[in-house]
Amino acid sequence: MISPLPHLRVHCPAPPRLSRPPPQPQPHPRPRSSGRAGLLGCVQAKGTRRRRCRASLPVPAAAAQMGSSSEPLSRGLYALVEPYDSGFLKVSDVHTIYYEQSGNPQGHPVVFLHGGPGAGTSPGNRRFFDPEFYRIVLFDQRGAGRSTPHACLEQNTTWDLVADIEKLREHLDIPEWQVFGGSWGSTLALAYSQEHPDKVTGLVLRGIFMLRKKELDWFYEGGAAAIFPDAWEPFRDFIPEDERNCFIDAYNKRLTSSDPIVQVEAAKRWTMWEMMTAHLIQNNDNIKRGEDDKFSLAFARIENHYFVNKGFLPSDSFLLDNVDKIRHIKAFIVQGRYDVCCPMMSAWDLHKAWPEAEFKVVPDAGHSANEVGIAAELRSATEKLRDLLSK
Repeated sequence: MISPLPHLRVHCPAPPRLSRPPPQPQPHPRPRSSGRAGLLGCVQAKGTRRRRCRASLPVPAAAAQMGSSSEPLSRGLYALVEPYDSGFLKVSDVHTIYYEQSGNPQGHPVVFLHGGPGAGTSPGNRRFFDPEFYRIVLFDQRGAGRSTPHACLEQNTTWDLVADIEKLREHLDIPEWQVFGGSWGSTLALAYSQEHPDKVTGLVLRGIFMLRKKELDWFYEGGAAAIFPDAWEPFRDFIPEDERNCFIDAYNKRLTSSDPIVQVEAAKRWTMWEMMTAHLIQNNDNIKRGEDDKFSLAFARIENHYFVNKGFLPSDSFLLDNVDKIRHIKAFIVQGRYDVCCPMMSAWDLHKAWPEAEFKVVPDAGHSANEVGIAAELRSATEKLRDLLSK
């Protein structure tokens, strides 16, 4: 039996209208009601809290503490560096987001957009970037990671996150930056760069996901089950047969249940399905993340909230239709040939719409950024952009 989490007495109200639609002629769809949030409460966010560690160090001294960071490790990534600055930024009357900076305080800024939505960042995300050249900015999106309130769905839409990226850029006094995102992070990177193309110096996209119906149907309505039937059955069997016409809707009912035990069980089933399919060769460490109550609740609730609302995008092809806005930006697309979570059809469609972007298919990889071939291509992309900026 799954142990319930401590019950909170406050609740997330039903999601309101979109709080920050982009200035597009088409109206944005309204979020579908998620019902009561049960054990997960939305409380008044506290003000900005910021901690600085080594920001006052001269650049050479800070770099010296990084070790041999310019030399790649055997797995193709840079050595892990610690943040020199971290803090919390209040972005709405409900949400406060966690952010951190590492690398060179005087370097070229790059912002890392994590996946999910709801996955949060991890220290390893810093390792795709040369810490002697880049000022590396990571942040946890609304409700994810160390951001608060945890797993909250209120005021949590794509366009809220796009606005948060701008608020963070302004808070850190960054004129423009490079944008790096994989999976859902590629969705958000496309949405942000199309909304603010003048603030983006380059794009690195991995495991392309554009929240189209055919992508969601492939992964959540039985397509990917043909490849991973053993992982699919526990996900499928949690839902009664008479509700299996739409698994995303069926899980939404349970992930927003007032019963905390139902929420946790649904969250683990949802999360485990993705963790078991994210690598070409299943990764036990990744699978263990699906067993964690706190991680699973944010990951599953927020992901499902976005998917049941079709990403809060005005149309199915919205991100493809707006490629012209970013065609001039130097960009790299990295895609695992055998990506089951975000199959290559989406990267291919983006490539055809945007042939100016450099397109790399990794022949022996699935979805995860940590697979050797994908990690190598991602590092290569950030180094190519580094070299262009250094000229």
